[in-house]
Amino acid sequence: MQLAMTDITLFWWVLSGLSVSFLLIDWAHAPIDVTMHVGFLLIAAFMGPLGAVMYVLTVREPLPGTHQAYIRFTWKQVVGSTFHCVAGDSVGIVGAAVVTSLMRVPMVVEVSIEYIAGFLVGWLFFQAFFMKSMVGGSYRKAVQTMFMPEWLSMNGVMAGMAVVMVMGIRFDPQTALPSHAPFWFLMSLALVAGAIVTYPINWWLVDHKLKHGLMSLEKGQMPSHDTPAPVNAMAAWSTSPVIKSHAIHTMDHPGSVSTRLHRPYHSSVVWISLVLLLTALAIAAWF
Repeated sequence: MQLAMTDITLFWWVLSGLSVSFLLIDWAHAPIDVTMHVGFLLIAAFMGPLGAVMYVLTVREPLPGTHQAYIRFTWKQVVGSTFHCVAGDSVGIVGAAVVTSLMRVPMVVEVSIEYIAGFLVGWLFFQAFFMKSMVGGSYRKAVQTMFMPEWLSMNGVMAGMAVVMVMGIRFDPQTALPSHAPFWFLMSLALVAGAIVTYPINWWLVDHKLKHGLMSLEKGQMPSHDTPAPVNAMAAWSTSPVIKSHAIHTMDHPGSVSTRLHRPYHSSVVWISLVLLLTALAIAAWF
């Protein structure tokens, strides 16, 4: 069994290496921000051919001058948002997993440390630096703006990862050791699961303009984005007309929407995210 897992992992590494090489060679065919390029490279490193396929389907322009039209679909914007989140979180999560594996701490403590590390790296580096130029160049404002979106998204990532990690380690204890190849294959599977779980959350965030998706940087054209992130995500949270469930139309301005929120609908997103996080911790505690 151990030999089979090692062979599978080595084969996966070969596929991941080829996927990363393809993205590097094909760099010019995806006129996107450097941060997003790095994000897709990390996704390809962990998700192998799946990452390469999603790169082709979402950001690689089929013909010159078609990039803006190619990425305009919402599902592609959400893939970009999800992968950007997962890529940033993965650096902190996997790094923390390597460290905690040497500490021999309980699984719930390990998952908690990985969660904190993933959130901080994703929030303070990948999200904040990516948003900095879009909020007037202020890193502090970018940090404030991206706290809630990153937190909501990270909870989904961790929930999906925890299930796969716990099941994998129970099936084969060797997958808990970074010195063994199956550990890295398990991390890849866990990140795929995390991306799947957090995808609906990112759809909500992008659709409500609380998170950025993909931006086109085609030559000769201004940067374009169908769902630009707001200067202040928390302000958009409370004023975006899309969020207002059962909103009241005003008499003075026909067709306008009241700025009052339907609180149960607003809080449901937070509760769903919290349930996902608590589920991840409960699974880890059960292990």
